[in-house]
Amino acid sequence: MKILVIGGSYFLGRVFTMLAAADNDVTVLNRGTYSMEEFGAGNITADRHDPEALRVLAKEAFDVVVDFCAYCQGDIEGMVKNLPLSVKQYVFISTVDVYRKWTHRILDENAPLEERRFGGENGEYIWQKILLERELKEVCRQRGIAYTIVRPAILYGPFNYAMRESVYVQMACQNQEILCPVGAAGRFQPVYVKDAAAMVLALCKNAAAMNEAYNLAGDAVDYEGFLDAFAEASKGALHMKKVSVYDENLEKNKLFVPFPFTEEETEVYDGRKILRDTGLFWTPLSEGLEKTWRIFSGLYGGAGERS
Repeated sequence: MKILVIGGSYFLGRVFTMLAAADNDVTVLNRGTYSMEEFGAGNITADRHDPEALRVLAKEAFDVVVDFCAYCQGDIEGMVKNLPLSVKQYVFISTVDVYRKWTHRILDENAPLEERRFGGENGEYIWQKILLERELKEVCRQRGIAYTIVRPAILYGPFNYAMRESVYVQMACQNQEILCPVGAAGRFQPVYVKDAAAMVLALCKNAAAMNEAYNLAGDAVDYEGFLDAFAEASKGALHMKKVSVYDENLEKNKLFVPFPFTEEETEVYDGRKILRDTGLFWTPLSEGLEKTWRIFSGLYGGAGERS
């Protein structure tokens, strides 16, 4: 299978490229900041917003496009206009945040999308993803290309540049005590990045995935469950102190809370469809965190794995 990866050098895109290149002909198109050639992928250095630079794509014969870095309206249309006729499927990495908020229901792939445009950087990011999902469907219909939409929840694991699980590891390597908020009502659905990459790859040229959307969302967990699993994965290196969120003396500004903390911040997603259509399974949280600990502790503590 010949796969064109748009982006492909950060976190999920990086892990996907490493996995896919092992058994497929993979070419990464990006601006050349990071090369993936050492992992067996070809490289096209181009800005996706430069129509002249994209004309080189017409000379290729890709089967599938996997787009990790479409962020603004027009990004997909501009890419599709320059794709060779051989492309039969366009896989777009969106986000679960596109769903209408505060519905108090478990959100499957048929749940309505948000219609309100919220302010701020995060609000605009979500709005652009919503517009891009609409754009994807329209331009693919015009070109006769099947589309697949993947909506990840919270990804964790190697190469994560978001300030989430890596911060806990860094704190542990600096012998800092980590406060675990007991009683925090917030829940979140972590997905090990290698699972996400394997599932995206399994959706490529998968007949069941044509013109479908998929949630990437694992089992829900709260802070106490997550940090208990992380402490176990570290084999005692992560020193944790449990504190009650109901303690009136608790200084909440000392808590590191990168995930939803309250019930109001929590949205729950149904992630069963992608398991059914790919035949794959989620890595248990304890196992994924153990691998994550080994790699990040090698970076911050001078030991452990680096790949």
